[in-house]
Amino acid sequence: MTEPFKPLEGIRIVEMSHMIMGPSCGMFLGFLGAEVIKVEPPEGDKTRYLSGMGRPMFPLFNRGKKSVQLDLASESGQAALRKLLATADVFIENFRDQSLVKMGADGETLRREFPGLIVASHKGFLRGPYQDRTALDEVVQMMTGLAYMTGPSGRPLRVGSSANDIMGGLFGAFSVLAALLERKETGKGRNLRIGLFENCLLLVAQHMVQFELEGKSPPPMPERDFSWPVYDIFDTSDGNQIFVGAVTEGQWVALCKLLGLDELLSDPQLQTRMQQIEARGRTIPVVARAIAARDAGELARQFEDLGIPYSPIAKPADMYSDPHVMRPGGLATSHMPDGSTFRAPSLPFEVDGEMLTGGGDLQRVGQDTETVLTGVGLDAAEIIAARGKAKEQAA
Repeated sequence: MTEPFKPLEGIRIVEMSHMIMGPSCGMFLGFLGAEVIKVEPPEGDKTRYLSGMGRPMFPLFNRGKKSVQLDLASESGQAALRKLLATADVFIENFRDQSLVKMGADGETLRREFPGLIVASHKGFLRGPYQDRTALDEVVQMMTGLAYMTGPSGRPLRVGSSANDIMGGLFGAFSVLAALLERKETGKGRNLRIGLFENCLLLVAQHMVQFELEGKSPPPMPERDFSWPVYDIFDTSDGNQIFVGAVTEGQWVALCKLLGLDELLSDPQLQTRMQQIEARGRTIPVVARAIAARDAGELARQFEDLGIPYSPIAKPADMYSDPHVMRPGGLATSHMPDGSTFRAPSLPFEVDGEMLTGGGDLQRVGQDTETVLTGVGLDAAEIIAARGKAKEQAA
């Protein structure tokens, strides 16, 4: 890739959101070259100060963004926001509708004042009976049946990452890109509303449609009816586990030959894939015993050579020693305000054979306030009034 891939260069995005869904939308668009200005309260986004599993949220999803402090409870802060929005192409927010109306920053008001502005509102629900409910990733996973499908019967389980929030941000970015393309023709912006619930609904649509077509509600994934001869996790001789999937006739034959299971290959009742699937109750224990006698590393090398789908059971931390992840360009390095660094994925696609480079650094709270607000016409006194006073020490 001889030229940097920055298709959104020159696009200004003002982001007023917190947690994951809205910030991930801004992050995705920033990776494509947009200037993303994050509006934070005087004390900084509360997500900055989370610990434990919440600790990486702010650094990860706010890489490469400028930080501007505004006290939106004050008239000066609200006036500064409007001056900023007058220069923006896109406004990303995930505030309650009532709060936006109070400060005159709801989509309808803004579009009357700024007809070309694209407003991307990230909400719990699209308009309808649930539109005013409070939503969380876990809440909508329970509501849509995703948690039911993930855990065993009687033990619904959320998926093991903030996948729904992140995909909500991805759909937000998708809708913004479409609106930007349309605006080239019409000159007009759009009010976009992205629903966390509806995002999750799309994730379970395959199970909904199975019921629609067959009149049969699918069981949770741990208890599902299998469509393949081998699609399981097995114990190995060295105390590890490995997933193996033999989903074609060729893979079934290759697996049986590798494991020395001639009795399965010669069994007249196991000559078609459907027969192999129906006989899983007796074949899987045989396969499991054969795999349990072998070392996971040895199996991995053999499966790789034979083209049999497999995977060790890894932890996210293991990715920092994975040779594919750690290849040049596999991760982008970002700098924290204190000088420390972290490595994280960029967008998961290549352009002209190369990964996108650089996720950007994390700014201090309000680091770009003076530069950005001076650029939209505020003087020093107006900037001091607009940014307000922190209620607690910002970092």
